[in-house]
Amino acid sequence: MDNMRGILLMVLGMVGFAAEDMFIKLAASGLPVGQILVVLGFLGALVFAIYARLAGTSVFSKGFFHPAVLLRNLSEMLGGLCFVTALTLIPLATLTTILQATPLLVTMGAALILGEAVGWRRWTAILVGFGGVLLVIRPGLEGFEPEVLWAVAGVIGLATRDLASRKVPKAISSLQLAAWGFFAVGVSGAVLLAITGGAEMPTLREGSYLTGALVVGVGAYWALTEATRIGEIGVVTPFRYVRLVFSTIIGILVFAEFPDFYTLVGACIIIATGIYTIMRERTRRRQEAAKARVSAAAPGEAML
Repeated sequence: MDNMRGILLMVLGMVGFAAEDMFIKLAASGLPVGQILVVLGFLGALVFAIYARLAGTSVFSKGFFHPAVLLRNLSEMLGGLCFVTALTLIPLATLTTILQATPLLVTMGAALILGEAVGWRRWTAILVGFGGVLLVIRPGLEGFEPEVLWAVAGVIGLATRDLASRKVPKAISSLQLAAWGFFAVGVSGAVLLAITGGAEMPTLREGSYLTGALVVGVGAYWALTEATRIGEIGVVTPFRYVRLVFSTIIGILVFAEFPDFYTLVGACIIIATGIYTIMRERTRRRQEAAKARVSAAAPGEAML
């Protein structure tokens, strides 16, 4: 029952993120990227700060200066800036397809940087998955668009954020991290806006787009958090990939963006390898838990 609820929340969260991307892309047609980041970042931080306060947690904590938190926030700044910039330059389905490579990059980083054990099967899946990304990007070929590198940089930033999150002390709550992360995005927007200029008073339509992005974005974040807490990670996480389905539909219906053959094939490769990597990780954790139970039982059995 918990897994079914978790799956439902994960799907709702991915629908929300796809809708948030749509609203941001619509707003970006009339507003500079920096202004969008400022509005969504600072208002999002305020929402989560209030939420944290109601939950009995203050966002004003010395945990903000923990090295892992600082790295997470810097990565959030990079990821948010590059992601929103990519939204304004490339088709929504292409961006979302490249974004699906984030779990593969996190697994690779966990092995190379954090020293986690990754077997040859998952390494193979990672390499094949990155092959799918190259198929979407097509570097050096006629279909290559330099703007797609903003999406690649965004994925690197988000993967670094997820890796840093693994080193954040457990005493720091998810609400605190969310507030700090959104605040970091707002700061990056303010810096970008100071450099580029061009801030404008949003029209009623642009204001509604920003409001929609904020509301569905916060709701999607909550649904994602609850999904990972309620259901088993290995069960609910694969449903992250439904975001690509909804983003593709939105891209076609709202922006008249039709993904080409190579993007569709690359998306299938990335999704397949990502799900395989998640399932292998689930199997590995179960095996380690079983070995731990056997090891814990062995001393007692020896005394019988």
